Amino acid sequence: MITEDESPQGLEADRGLLGRTSTAERVADILRTRVSEGYFRPGVRLSEQDIGTALGVSRNTLREAFRLLTHERLLVHELNRGVFVRLLTVEDVIDLYRVRKVVECAAARSVTERPKTFARLAKAVSDGDDAEKLEQWQELGTANIRFHQALAALTGSARIDELMQGIFAELRLVFHVMADPRRFHERYLVRNHEILDRIEAGDGSGAEKLLAVYLDDSRRQLVEAYAERAAGETMEKPS
Repeated sequence: MITEDESPQGLEADRGLLGRTSTAERVADILRTRVSEGYFRPGVRLSEQDIGTALGVSRNTLREAFRLLTHERLLVHELNRGVFVRLLTVEDVIDLYRVRKVVECAAARSVTERPKTFARLAKAVSDGDDAEKLEQWQELGTANIRFHQALAALTGSARIDELMQGIFAELRLVFHVMADPRRFHERYLVRNHEILDRIEAGDGSGAEKLLAVYLDDSRRQLVEAYAERAAGETMEKPS
């Protein structure tokens, strides 16, 4: 377990999102977004003092936000040690992709014409293109997640949107297992374009078929990365 405090860099800029009615739910929303964008790495300790100061919230409010995110399986509380970003397991990866396949494939399948929210999908892919050109691999991962969030949003369900926010935040923690983020994210950008083309044409069935293979390949690659890490940790242990 990594035990150093995680820096709250940039959180001061998020203080305005709290508005006048600062609530634990809004703090949790901010921290969940930060997890989704890759700013908090698995295994790091979150400093109550630093994050509370950065956001301008009380310790009690922050602790309630931590409790909410612990319930969402993003954080874990260790007695007498503090709150840490959760380290996910290979079983978590498999389950996350099980949910993704059910939700995202159903969303793609529902498309029969160019959706009204097509611009949101297209912008996520365009942002991915920009990140690739600048070799900003963390940003490419964020753009990829936003594309899949937009796919899930094709269902038109606020409840599914809320569910998938948590799913994608957990997924971002999984992505950290990849030693080379470029190796993981770059290959899927072309496939995002292919899925986007099918959706623009109103071919939900075609988009679903591409997406199903895409998700299977992504899950397989992450599971292999977990296996490689486990093997490396075993070799490093003294005999």
